[in-house]
Amino acid sequence: MAKLILVRHGQSTWNAANRFSGWVDVPLNRVGRREAMEAAKKISPYQIDVCFTSLLVRALETTAICLTECEGACGGKSPVFKHDADDPNWHGWDKYEGYKSEEIPIFTSPGLDERHYGDLQGFNKAEMAQKIGQDIVHEWRRSFSVRPPGGESLEDTAARTIPFFQNRILPHLKQDDNVLVSAHGNSLRSIIMYLDQLSQEEVPNLELATGIPIVYEINKEGKVSDKVVLK
Repeated sequence: MAKLILVRHGQSTWNAANRFSGWVDVPLNRVGRREAMEAAKKISPYQIDVCFTSLLVRALETTAICLTECEGACGGKSPVFKHDADDPNWHGWDKYEGYKSEEIPIFTSPGLDERHYGDLQGFNKAEMAQKIGQDIVHEWRRSFSVRPPGGESLEDTAARTIPFFQNRILPHLKQDDNVLVSAHGNSLRSIIMYLDQLSQEEVPNLELATGIPIVYEINKEGKVSDKVVLK
């Protein structure tokens, strides 16, 4: 059966500082790069055929490390980032098709970006809870449908992430491709909500550690037959 490997990016500079990141494009720190390298070792037994990641650099870095530090997962193949043909800044690189049998295509999409935290972005989480109120900030962070000021709710995030999974990722799984998805806590919560058929009350409490791969077995009907967390 096809394998779907989900991995939350390694620790970022703002994860370490307990700040709301959202769409702010902060990189991995040293711990995060180590976590990504450990994730690469854990996924080495799996042959990766295609990869999907968000547009944010912490997910892109994690993707690159996972696919270049692995021993077996790449099978000697080279990961290649694919760019949007409508973006004029890629100098025609989108037209490169290359030797597909020797490459792992990496597709980037805003559909996998982290939840947008709006006016909270950049602020320390504990300080905001002290300033505004623990219950209010907890509701902004953990409820399914309540939006933080100027930002997205988890429901909003799921509304873009789940259709992207259904339309772009699931077809690869149905044709027996092994897929790596490198993304974020909330975009991955949305995908797991869909795969595990979690309720709106269950999904906000789902905790995802940075750099820990989750492997699903997906049958030809697109249904989950097994799941393992590679701690």
